[in-house]
Amino acid sequence: MIIFGTRGYVYQLAMLTLVCGQCGNPAAHSLRKYVTKFTLFFVPLFPISTKYRTQCTFCGMEQQLPKEHAEGLLAPAAAAPGGAARQEHTQG
Repeated sequence: MIIFGTRGYVYQLAMLTLVCGQCGNPAAHSLRKYVTKFTLFFVPLFPISTKYRTQCTFCGMEQQLPKEHAEGLLAPAAAAPGGAARQEHTQG
């Protein structure tokens, strides 16, 4: 007997301040990654599908994004908390 199936995982990637397309408020949006993995004997083996979504914390609207757009939103968010390398210029 072989037991197989799928299991879903949700990863919180970032909290971003964006203008909501539904309510028009500049509010925090959670950027989440939804991954569905194939399981064999309850062990997740490989991802079957990956989706990216944002959800407005003001009105609750959820919107699906393409991978490229989600990665574009993550790039500035990843650089901000760690602080980008500071460059100092001296004139001499």
